[in-house]
Amino acid sequence: MTTASRSRDVTGSARTRGYWLLRSGFTVAPILFGTDKFFNWMVDWPQYLAPWLNDLIPGTAQQFMYVVGAVEIAAGLVVAFAPWIGGYVVAAWLGAIIVNLLTYDPPLYYDIALRDMGLMLGALTLALLAQERRSSPARHQEE
Repeated sequence: MTTASRSRDVTGSARTRGYWLLRSGFTVAPILFGTDKFFNWMVDWPQYLAPWLNDLIPGTAQQFMYVVGAVEIAAGLVVAFAPWIGGYVVAAWLGAIIVNLLTYDPPLYYDIALRDMGLMLGALTLALLAQERRSSPARHQEE
């Protein structure tokens, strides 16, 4: 095996492992966090809803979290079955969360918004890798 072909093999293998790591993470995390919106085991989720948004929505903050939970579970399932779409869905959802956090009570949740920005970039990376895999499946069967 030449150095060039060995280098391509390692790169392809790393790309594949990275793709599966992102796909697994962005399947499990939204489903897990979405499920927790119904039970508040990990955190009291309604406390993160910006007051201006709470004023716009009907019902209570907890009732809104039920909707949020359902959307997050659905997003995780879309990533599991159609990551080329699900990556963008999760990225858009994270973008909405970032806006909520940045407008809550500046700068109270800026640290969480920054973390979610990193997650959004990961979700976009997953979507791009999934599109590449989808457009050339024969190449990725070898990896």
